[in-house]
Amino acid sequence: MQPVINMITLGVKDLAVATEFYQRGLGFPKVAIDSEGVSFFELAGAWLSLFPWDELAKDALVSPGGQGFRGMALAQTVASEAKVDDILAQAVRAGGKLIKPGQKVFWGGYSGYFADPDGHLWEIAYNPFMKIGPQEE
Repeated sequence: MQPVINMITLGVKDLAVATEFYQRGLGFPKVAIDSEGVSFFELAGAWLSLFPWDELAKDALVSPGGQGFRGMALAQTVASEAKVDDILAQAVRAGGKLIKPGQKVFWGGYSGYFADPDGHLWEIAYNPFMKIGPQEE
């Protein structure tokens, strides 16, 4: 297997609500593909897809049940502490939930977390020590 991630698929309870959150709320560019029952967004270096929660579980042959921490978080690094706070506020305005306000963290950076309408965690971080992946414009 190559060390590449080119698609991230999130199971969502309400496809219309999740699509609205990512497209209009966060400003992710939706890919115009005629594909009913799934939404795609082009990210820098990968795509994000939104797929009905129960259908994704069925496809993977796993139970759709599960609460609380799911053992992973998506993350985006940004150019400043102020940008962390701006994105966290944007996510809340769009219908997300603030989980951890932006703050100095043990490794010397600054980060906070929000959850999308389905509870998927996103960390937004400023890392003054290294640049990770594609950089914001």
